[in-house]
This record gives sequence, structure tokens and C-alpha cells, in this order.
Amino acid sequence: MCGCTSSTGNRKSYPHNQPGDTSIKQTTKTSTKMPKRIPISKQLASIKALGKGSDLEKAIATAALVYDNAADADGKLSKSDAKQLLQSQFMHFMQGQETKPKYQEIISALDENKEDQICFEDFMVQLLSLALMSDLRQEIRNVRKTK
Repeated sequence: MCGCTSSTGNRKSYPHNQPGDTSIKQTTKTSTKMPKRIPISKQLASIKALGKGSDLEKAIATAALVYDNAADADGKLSKSDAKQLLQSQFMHFMQGQETKPKYQEIISALDENKEDQICFEDFMVQLLSLALMSDLRQEIRNVRKTK
């Protein structure tokens, strides 16, 4: 891990205004004047190297774009914003995981020191950890076996 959670001196959190995200309320007058974000699909289409990219490359690029759209100018997210992003963008993988110790560990780490920020690398470790333990992962494996 890159250690971003403890190495940054910038403790300010920023809104992440995702396209189609209606759960986020505008809290300041300046945030209502923010430019509209370009949809992720258009951003992906504009990356020439992904034109012939694999599905996995496109998936990682999508995760990176979603993170970057939510991150502050320094490319970091507050822990509370990271938790909200995971809950809104990764909800089906997280569904039903509340009783698992690893899930509780990841979420409690995001609940501690909410002003601390995390980098993309730390976010991806959390994202992949949640995917690995998810019941949806087993369901995906079962679909492959039944075909």
C-alpha cells in the first residue's frame, strides 16, 4: 500500500458528484456551480488505448475513472467519501456482507478518522477485498459452471 492515509497533510473532504448520483445533496453555493462531469462511458471512449482493450482493462479503467471523478484535486478521497462511493457504486457486491469479519474490518477502517484521506491504490485494495469475499463472487462462479 502507498501509505496515503497517513502521509497527507490535507484533511479537507470534497464532494464527489457522480453522474446519476441523486443521494448527494449540494451543501454549498460553490458546489452548484461545478461543471458537469463527463459520463464515464464517454470518458472511456475517449481513451484511444482502450479501443481494442480487453474487458479487464476496460473494467480497471472504469474503476479508475469513477475514483478520479470522486477524488479531490490531489487525487485522494476522504474515508467517508470512499465509504459512500463503495456503497453507491459497489452495492451488489457488498450486499449481505455485514456479518463477515473482513467486511466489518474494511468498513470500520473507513469509519475511523473520517478526515483522513486514501489514495487510489488503497481504494482498489478495499474494492478487491470486498469483491473477493462477496456472495456475488460465488454466484458469478456458479453461472460459469452451469453453462
